[in-house]
Amino acid sequence: MAPRKLAGETLVLATHNPGKVREIGELLAPYGMSVVSAGELGLPEPEETGTTFVANAELKALAAATASGKPALADDSGFCVAALDGDPGIYSARWAGPSKDFSVAMELVHRKMAESGSDDDRAWFTCALTLAWPDGHCESVEGFVHGTAVWPPRGDKGFGYDPMFVPDGDTKTFGEGDADWKHSVSHRADAFAQLVARCFDGGPAGD
Repeated sequence: MAPRKLAGETLVLATHNPGKVREIGELLAPYGMSVVSAGELGLPEPEETGTTFVANAELKALAAATASGKPALADDSGFCVAALDGDPGIYSARWAGPSKDFSVAMELVHRKMAESGSDDDRAWFTCALTLAWPDGHCESVEGFVHGTAVWPPRGDKGFGYDPMFVPDGDTKTFGEGDADWKHSVSHRADAFAQLVARCFDGGPAGD
């Protein structure tokens, strides 16, 4: 079956995370789409009960599409560390606790890496993106960026675990680089490029 295309509808971003709203909004900007977040619409956050990034992205996108009656785009992403067998992974936000304090989460990753006894500092970010429609149809993709976990964290840009991640081929963390650079190399950019190729008609507005 051919992928379903998104054609000019208002798109709901199924997230209450301001950092994700900003990043996804910037990625969508060239396509001239009207975008509103689930937070702005007052939609509830569904419990993330999936066991994979894609399953959680689909769960969130379907909940927002059903509640809003509009197509919805959801992201489920996380920080994965080789020495921790891929953790925190889908539980990345939970490691930050109820206050979503990622300085606490990064400290926990650092401590658990030290306790693991491994000197493997490989790490990667994973991003699953799902477009869902009110009739239940979903289109999902998954993107990655590989690199290393560093300590102490560096930089105050980005969000989440960005300050402790250096992508392969670079020396600065996601917390030190500007948005344009991050958009060119990130897991979210990788997934978004796949989604555009799969589900967007035409190119950016003005092309």
